[in-house]
Amino acid sequence: METSVARDLMTNEEWAFFERFIHPARAPNGRKPTNHRLVLDGIFWIARTGAPWRDLPEEFGKWSSVYRQFRRWTLAGLWEEIMEALNGSGAVPDALQMIESTVIPMRRSRKKRVGVDRSLYRLRNLVERCFNKLKKARRVATRYEKTAESFLGFVDIMSIRLWLRHLST
Repeated sequence: METSVARDLMTNEEWAFFERFIHPARAPNGRKPTNHRLVLDGIFWIARTGAPWRDLPEEFGKWSSVYRQFRRWTLAGLWEEIMEALNGSGAVPDALQMIESTVIPMRRSRKKRVGVDRSLYRLRNLVERCFNKLKKARRVATRYEKTAESFLGFVDIMSIRLWLRHLST
């Protein structure tokens, strides 16, 4: 039985967005750059399945090459650069981009009462739903990564993908 890796690959619109940020450059050893779309699809596959890097299907290229490129992009701050571009695009109102956790109302037995912005509190479910969507990526939900940078890289990647899919609807 043959399994298909085609499930949940990037759409052409998603690739068109990511392609602006990925600058193909020759490696120091003079090799041509790899197919960055396949590498990015491989990273998304790892994020979604939570599989070890060594179990990456060959269709995405050598697992070590995909991992090495993921680490390069993560350490270079590529994911943060993309998040900043999305944030600066104005595509989503500022009120929906960040909801502070202090909007949770206090218990009635609390001596000191603090006011709560009820309209902001109603938006809290958006944050909870976002966390649930992020947890669909097993790599994020189970925190398999050994380094904080890689874990945050996967959180950023999945957040970017959620944001792009939200904007396309």
